[in-house]
Amino acid sequence: MNLNRFLNTPFTLCISFHKLIEHYEYVAANETGYRAVQANEILKAIAPHPDLREGIADFEVLEEKLEPIKLLVSDLFPPALTENEIKAITVPFQDFLFNPTNRFKKILNNAGPKFDIGIRDFTEHQLYVLSCCLILQDHYEQAFDFSKPFFYDIPTAAGVMKHYRILYNADFMEILPTEQSVKLTQEDIDLLRDNFDDLELWKRYFPQGSWTMKGFALITLFDATVENAVSTLKGSLLSTPTHDVYEDILMVFRSIYRLPNLKVGFTTFNPDENKFGLATFNAKLKSYLLSGEEEEVCANMMCVQEFADLVDKKTYFTVSDVKKYLEKEPDNVLAQRFYDEGVQSFILAPVVKNGNLLGVIELVSDKPYELNSINANQLEIVMPFITDTIDRQYAYMINQIRAVIQKEYTTIHPSVYWKFQREALKYIDLHRQDKEYSLKEITFRDVYALYGQIDIKGSSDTRNMSVQLDLEDQLNALVPLLETLQPHFGNDLPSERIERLRNMATQLHLPLRADTEQIIQNYLSTHIDPLLKNAAAQKHALSAEINAYLVETGQTGEFHEHRKMYETTVAIINEKMSIMLDKWEHKIQAEFPHYYERFKTDGVEHNLYIGQSITPNRIFSMDDLYNLRLWQIQVLCQMEYEHNRIKESLPYPLDVTTLILAFSQPLSIRFRMDEKRFDIDGTYNARFEMVKKRIDKAFIKNTRERVTATGKLTIVYTTAEEELEYRRYIRFLQSKKMLHEGIDMIEVEDLQGVSGLKALRVKICYDILPERKRYTYQQMIDDIKDNVYLTS
Repeated sequence: MNLNRFLNTPFTLCISFHKLIEHYEYVAANETGYRAVQANEILKAIAPHPDLREGIADFEVLEEKLEPIKLLVSDLFPPALTENEIKAITVPFQDFLFNPTNRFKKILNNAGPKFDIGIRDFTEHQLYVLSCCLILQDHYEQAFDFSKPFFYDIPTAAGVMKHYRILYNADFMEILPTEQSVKLTQEDIDLLRDNFDDLELWKRYFPQGSWTMKGFALITLFDATVENAVSTLKGSLLSTPTHDVYEDILMVFRSIYRLPNLKVGFTTFNPDENKFGLATFNAKLKSYLLSGEEEEVCANMMCVQEFADLVDKKTYFTVSDVKKYLEKEPDNVLAQRFYDEGVQSFILAPVVKNGNLLGVIELVSDKPYELNSINANQLEIVMPFITDTIDRQYAYMINQIRAVIQKEYTTIHPSVYWKFQREALKYIDLHRQDKEYSLKEITFRDVYALYGQIDIKGSSDTRNMSVQLDLEDQLNALVPLLETLQPHFGNDLPSERIERLRNMATQLHLPLRADTEQIIQNYLSTHIDPLLKNAAAQKHALSAEINAYLVETGQTGEFHEHRKMYETTVAIINEKMSIMLDKWEHKIQAEFPHYYERFKTDGVEHNLYIGQSITPNRIFSMDDLYNLRLWQIQVLCQMEYEHNRIKESLPYPLDVTTLILAFSQPLSIRFRMDEKRFDIDGTYNARFEMVKKRIDKAFIKNTRERVTATGKLTIVYTTAEEELEYRRYIRFLQSKKMLHEGIDMIEVEDLQGVSGLKALRVKICYDILPERKRYTYQQMIDDIKDNVYLTS
């Protein structure tokens, strides 16, 4: 086998012992005594083998000369150390091993015949470039630091991966140029120094086989399994919090303890409730302490001493033989749980950060004595890293929790988050410097407001109707039941009470008063329900009928059927409209960021605020406002269309009305800390809020007709400029068949504290498609230029 067939390098390989032979020749000529005698004997023994000096390129020839080579390198491979040292003859960066020590042989044999040794994470690119660097360092005397640690990863017979650090000794090698070698200038060397990744450049200056590597090197390995495992663990633990490190941690512990079947668990500790729980940040981390439970009070599973060691003293707790331990303490819940899990020995290691117990690392083995109080101390080198990682995982979880709370309970919209963040950073920074600082109010000045809503028409009337129907059904079932029971109850159920219920049932045929539902429910809960429940408990003859009635009074019973239908209808409408609005709003945010909030009531309302102060890193223009107003009209039309499409499939086919409030004056909004929401700032600007709250129930002036109407978009405004602007939007969307032709001009009745309002009302086209494209303000301007009639 030709050794050079494996060398994709600039070298031609020639294994030679010429330098070592020259050393012995010097000793034989210049020294006396034992050293000189030994050198002469070695030289005499190798004299028949001149190729040991000249060089050998064939591995089979090398094998044939193993005995004289062993004699030649006997000083480098002392027989007394062959069972301890891990050493062999090699060539730097090559997986060529010759004359290994006995310990090296055992390591390779235990790895198995299928194991193929190779330097970890070492590519052909690195091999070629580092070989060139050897030439630059040896022949050109250039300083090239490539002292990267190299490792062999070799499994044991049991399957545990061990890691060996590689050290090279190249004292017996020399590098010689051939006729094909390229002579380099300093400029060439500097160019190469800055181009590690350009393999073709290196091959141009160092063609393959252009240099001869003559001699041999020594490779020495030392077991760096623990150190390497810790380094690997640190790398894994320093990765992102979302990275799953379980397999890495498991591999590290198995390498440290040399136990291929070792398993790792983790149990969290909650000091507020004094409970153990599962690790929420990694589903793979099983808890052997909990044994299938989600959480448990510490005292229920651990005796006083065990708990004190872990929680109070924060020291390791070990059991080397679970079976024997149980024989001594048969009532020990902790040991019994481990035994039931098939665990025969274990170590419990507390994870402590800043004096606080975060949880417990569990190392378990299915064999006795493999884990014990002695090897528990090996955890000392890794526990600091694991502790920091688990602490980071907790911090990451807390941040996620805060994000959920912020999103679901106290939303801060992304468009304004930057200002809250800036204020919070200032607050934190000054407090770190022990300086007093109170959070300032978050205010955005000179912003433009847009308000719109999809309101469920007649929702109050529908709810009252559903309440009436449910109460009628309940009283119609209750009165006959009480009439049957009255003889058995006697004075406990006076006939006056039954008569009272009959009168209530009659009143339900009249328009429902605001307090009717409450009066009936209070009467039933006070005078009727206790009587029926007591009779059912005493196994009354009519208990089956009584229980059947009581079941139907529950929230899921038929006496709530109509109210459930109403609530389901409102929930479906609100959810559908909210999803549509959020989806459209997400897209328009990309065009110009603005503040957005929506509310679910009997319908869906939304507020939009846009202006330079909200987005200081973008130049705001009035065209951005006009674009948002045009978008608002289109999205409300699409929402109206979608509701019309699903209306007949609803439990109650309720209609909706659509409203926009135009408001052209810039205003200020301020974040109210008490309510955790933005509100209009300033007395004058409060007019906008007053109109919002009252306009949807307003009537057309001198009529009893609402300003909003089914199937029509209503735009309420104040000034002639607002009317002109919105008429242009309407005319444009009419040309796109989104709105019907014609515009209703409406005067709005005077509201409390507000007068002079007007409205535009236009019919929405229900044949618009859900996937209809959205038109921008710029498209409208371009269209107007081409269609003069739109300017009227």
